[in-house]
Amino acid sequence: MGLHGLSPSLRAWPPCACLGLLVACGSDRERESGDASAGVLSITATSGITTNATAADADGSDDGVKIDVGTAFDLGSGNGGDCPGGGMMGEDVEFSYIWIANSPAGTVSKIDTRTGIEVGRYATGPATQAEPSRTSVNLYGDVAVSNRGAQTGGAGGVTKIAARVDDCNDTNANGMIDTSTGPADVKPWGMDECVLWNVEIASDVYQHGPRPTAWEGVVDDGGCAAANPRLWMGWYDYAANTGKFRRLDGATGATLDEVDVPAWNGLDYGPYGGAVNAEGDFFAVGWQTGPLIRIDSQTLNVDRWAFGPPPQDQSWSYGMSLDQYGNPWVASAGAAATFDVATQQWTYIHTGNQSMRGVMVDKEDRAWFAVDASGAFGCGLGVVDVNTKQLVAPAIALAGCVAPVGVSIDVEGYVWVVDQGANAAFKVDPETYQVLLTVGGLVAPYTYSDMTGAGLNLVVNPPAG
Repeated sequence: MGLHGLSPSLRAWPPCACLGLLVACGSDRERESGDASAGVLSITATSGITTNATAADADGSDDGVKIDVGTAFDLGSGNGGDCPGGGMMGEDVEFSYIWIANSPAGTVSKIDTRTGIEVGRYATGPATQAEPSRTSVNLYGDVAVSNRGAQTGGAGGVTKIAARVDDCNDTNANGMIDTSTGPADVKPWGMDECVLWNVEIASDVYQHGPRPTAWEGVVDDGGCAAANPRLWMGWYDYAANTGKFRRLDGATGATLDEVDVPAWNGLDYGPYGGAVNAEGDFFAVGWQTGPLIRIDSQTLNVDRWAFGPPPQDQSWSYGMSLDQYGNPWVASAGAAATFDVATQQWTYIHTGNQSMRGVMVDKEDRAWFAVDASGAFGCGLGVVDVNTKQLVAPAIALAGCVAPVGVSIDVEGYVWVVDQGANAAFKVDPETYQVLLTVGGLVAPYTYSDMTGAGLNLVVNPPAG
């Protein structure tokens, strides 16, 4: 299929002058049922397999140590406040959220990363869909969350939620936007007017439903973040052993392109993690044995690389992200793995028997890994130097840590760890490793994709020099 929309070409993006956000995510409650026809644009697949506890004060202030956004973690340069909302420029940033899926509850939490306050919680799909996990935030701030599907079969899907009230739709024409105000205010499906659309993806079982989800990083002619970039997502046709990938229109959820990758890996789970580089190419990785693939944003041609040769203690792959140079980093058991796209060589950094799941790279060229409690060094974070490929810390113990799964970076450069076992998320100082605040009240949170938009911003707007 041909490519649609998006001018100028993805390969000729202007410098990122004022990207309008950087987000993250939070908690959950039990899903409520409702009239799905009320307000959400629903699209059915026509092809393919078919807390709230915080460490913030009551007034919203945060007593944790702060890093000057305008220096160490400058997020770009450009036209200051000319972009909608002020742009992603130092103190001019309009907001900073992290979006965390509460998988068993079928919801996603929207958490202010500066205060730790959960400002919204949303149902992620109709009753026929279940188990949200991957959340991807675009440069404009909106989130896409993918539902993997029910354990016993049925449907998965992907849902878009607006970050700004100005972008929500007054579908009931009552002159106001009806949307969630916090964890105790989950609107019935179809009733939250900031939930913009949902695309259903049929799946025979939960293991094969949608997982890798990633927005393209598009800026407009003025250098501001585009409001409706395209969205990549993937799932698994197990019977045909084929990875299925689809690119959607960001404004409507309509299918623009589809790509099949046959002979995926033969395991029960299919495509697992995904990310988009500065050129708009989509990288995805398979669970345990790979493969790693790249779909060209213009031609839709697929490059495929096998794992290995792995070290003896590397038994599976899990989460994936890109560094500022466009090279994938993959979390695994016993090693941190990175792939140099130019040389097409894998490098494995041994971590003993530490089991790692999510990974995210920051602007200081540090790859942060969620470290499972089963390892020899405890439960928390591991850090690898991107340039030297050396292990900086095998495990940074986090108080209250139980079973961390995801890592993300916020607008100020702080590291967030999503802990499924603790029903919480931790905000960590990247220099001192101090836990600055803990957000509780989540429901078995399971998110390890780009839940703040920092990963996408890193490749589109890398640090100067």
